[in-house]
Amino acid sequence: MLFTQHTVGKITLNNRIVMPPMTRSRAGEGDAATDMMAEYYGQRASAGLIIAEGTQISRQGQGYAWTPGIYSPEQVAGWKKVTAAVHQKGGRIFAQLWHVGRLSHVSLQQDGASPVAPSAILAEGVKVAIPATSKGPAGGVLMEQHSMPRELTIPEIKVIVKEYAEAARNAIAAGFDGIELHGANGYLIEQFIDSQTNHRTDEYGGSLENRLRFLKEVVTAVADAIGKEKVGVRQAPLTTLMGAQDDHPEETYIAAAKMLNEIGVAYIHVAEADWEEAPVMSAGFKEAYRSAFSGTMIYSGKYTKARAEEALQKGWADLIGFGRPFIANPDLPYRLQHDLPMNTPDRTTFFGGTEKGYIDYSFYQQPASAQA
Repeated sequence: MLFTQHTVGKITLNNRIVMPPMTRSRAGEGDAATDMMAEYYGQRASAGLIIAEGTQISRQGQGYAWTPGIYSPEQVAGWKKVTAAVHQKGGRIFAQLWHVGRLSHVSLQQDGASPVAPSAILAEGVKVAIPATSKGPAGGVLMEQHSMPRELTIPEIKVIVKEYAEAARNAIAAGFDGIELHGANGYLIEQFIDSQTNHRTDEYGGSLENRLRFLKEVVTAVADAIGKEKVGVRQAPLTTLMGAQDDHPEETYIAAAKMLNEIGVAYIHVAEADWEEAPVMSAGFKEAYRSAFSGTMIYSGKYTKARAEEALQKGWADLIGFGRPFIANPDLPYRLQHDLPMNTPDRTTFFGGTEKGYIDYSFYQQPASAQA
């Protein structure tokens, strides 16, 4: 099934292999996408769907050095190069819109302001990437404890909702086929959802309905801006690495899935916990997701070809994301289909740097487009 077509919203994908969003910290001046980024994504256009790296909706939403934005004309122009490169090779690409919330550093914020969050809670030991030098992405990054956040006011929350909608419009103007809202991995949307990061007592905190309110408002605003069939949402119900955790994840995230189903978004993308001794997402949890949501389900998290086929056959998933393998194998779908050996990724070049470890990985077989 992995190599059959699938329709997401109104878009038909050539296969069920997804390149999930992976931060690579190689944006250029003004946090704009570069020619090198266009080549990187273009090389990987044989994926059924590419979901581009986390892309901040505002300066306030940035939490890592050299990550791209989508709130300025220069940034939109940069992304046009990327989407053109992917479409030229027959691929499909969504933008992932994020606001990191508390997971930022004062050095990345406008005028050294504090990061913002639903509640002023520090995630002890959680680090973010700041510039190592003034040399741009080539200078690399340093990992530092994120700065103490301050609590958002209700008027500020309303502004951020509007920024998400404007970013979605910018993404479509840049040529993306749709957008994914980053509601996972401890960033702003998840900070509102999870009980341990949201201690508010107003309409955005307390009850489960209130903690889901920010997600609902953002999804609704974005769907109204570009069409619900072009909207996906990423969730990570069991991921705790960024300090976000919910006391009752199955209850919380199935309720969120039901809400997303009512709105009618195109897909939910579940990021499974994938570190050593991570909590395992049960078959029952996955079946509950399937019952709650009638759209496309994507799963990512250390999937092999065999595990992917199992998830598709059992009906838990419609699409499967392969993350790190795509870093080192631009022709990953071809290698998977023909059971070919894989290149090994160089972890030292994951974040920041030059072309090395980014666009210099070999193809097993030169793509037909390059041979012509």
